[in-house]
Amino acid sequence: MSITVPLLKAAQAESAAPAATDVALDLRGVGKTYDTPGRPQVEAIRNLDFQVGRGELVCVVGPSGAGKTTLLRSIAGLLDVTKGEVVLDGTAVTGPPEGMAVVFQEYGRSLFPWMTVRQNIELPLKEKGIPKAERREKVDKALAEVSLTEAAEQHPWQLSGGMQQRVAIARAVAYEPTVLLMDEPFAAVDAQTRAELEDLVRSLWKRLGVTVLFVTHDIDEAVYLGERVIVLSNRPTVLMEDVNVDLPPERDQLSTRSDPRFGELRGHVYSLIQKAKAGHRPEGEEA
Repeated sequence: MSITVPLLKAAQAESAAPAATDVALDLRGVGKTYDTPGRPQVEAIRNLDFQVGRGELVCVVGPSGAGKTTLLRSIAGLLDVTKGEVVLDGTAVTGPPEGMAVVFQEYGRSLFPWMTVRQNIELPLKEKGIPKAERREKVDKALAEVSLTEAAEQHPWQLSGGMQQRVAIARAVAYEPTVLLMDEPFAAVDAQTRAELEDLVRSLWKRLGVTVLFVTHDIDEAVYLGERVIVLSNRPTVLMEDVNVDLPPERDQLSTRSDPRFGELRGHVYSLIQKAKAGHRPEGEEA
């Protein structure tokens, strides 16, 4: 069962605290292979390299089954990588890092129905040992950020799907991560709600300065949200292309999606994914 909660365990590292860097997230030759007794070995990810700069919003797309969720879980320290390493703020990730929060698609399963909205958001802060008065201040701020102040004492089952996902986002925001991972968080909501949540993510990203890695199967969403779009190949997953999204920083659902450049970028990413589906891989890479 997928749980949408900020990750609470500190990553372990043998080295001393690293020096400050402009790179928040660094994937270095990451590979993931599954060994199942009695079945052939499955290579999910092969030699994946890319970086996410501090304060960037980067989207990840690829064909169905390309290993996007496997990649995100590996970055989050929920899965061990077979080769290479994931480095967060200069420290190798060997378990769920303290400075990272994750929002998964299945928001309904991640919220405790017997708790109020406020209690759901506050729970990771209690586990982190934050004093009560400070917890309340952080929760109030997070509720205001996602426009849910008036719903603080309601229970998740009293809210719409979009509002429930706002609670999950607020819980991550309250935790104040340096890196926020989002795994197809809007796939289960209607189109209008999805557009509102996309704008919410852009707004929070700009106001809070958090680094965001956003995994989606929706090409339009990736181009609309991201400063870059990482396009993955079919399995075993390698990097097809790192696409720079040179759209204006101020975006809205009407003018941005009507911009001819948006259409060009969308078409380019779409063509890359179609090539990936057909088995094409970057030069020098074999399936």
